[in-house]
Amino acid sequence: MSKSKELAVVLVSGGMDSLVCAAIANEKHEDLAFLHLNYGQKTEERELDCFHKIADHYGVDKSLRKIIDVSFLKQIGGSSLTDDGIDVKKFKGESDEIPDSYVPFRNTHIIAMAVSWSEVVGAKKIYIGAVNEDSSGYPDCRPSYYEAYNKLIQQGTKAGDISIVTPVIDLAKDEIVKKAVDLKAPLINSYSCYARGDKACGVCDSCALRLRGFQKAGVEDPIEYVERPDYL
Repeated sequence: MSKSKELAVVLVSGGMDSLVCAAIANEKHEDLAFLHLNYGQKTEERELDCFHKIADHYGVDKSLRKIIDVSFLKQIGGSSLTDDGIDVKKFKGESDEIPDSYVPFRNTHIIAMAVSWSEVVGAKKIYIGAVNEDSSGYPDCRPSYYEAYNKLIQQGTKAGDISIVTPVIDLAKDEIVKKAVDLKAPLINSYSCYARGDKACGVCDSCALRLRGFQKAGVEDPIEYVERPDYL
């Protein structure tokens, strides 16, 4: 299958889902532009390092790497990811409650900036690694949210022809791990922990979901953990 010559913007947080999203975008497009947001998260430095390593792996030109400071999200607070007064909680199993790691309306801010940049650089597709499996906890990961957002983009941009692409939205974490292996994505350069930037804690919600995905897939997670519990 030939690649599209159309430039695509990929939102790359440095996490596993965004890594696989980038790998898929790389299969479909000759040229990629990577966007990363620093919003005062506890693992900001490690995530930025992963962003650059992933960008290097896929040969993204430095002129097409955009890093935007959105630290106003830390000023707003309300999330254990950004608020020093709220501790990152340990994983306690499946729940329909929205966890305190939810950053209020975060994806809306992030995608808005991606749309603005896409208009500047001429990209028509914005790739984001949202996963529907997370939607019970994160309302801005629901497919209906992206359907609504695409309608907003059509109404609020010059040409109305930019759209969000969510290639991993219907995949479970173990399927995302398998997709990463299939596409030879550099999992060693991804990082999912919410709590600390030196070594992944292994017990926060994000670490637990990631580790369980690897364990279900029968693949060894290559990154370092303080603890590596069995989540099966």
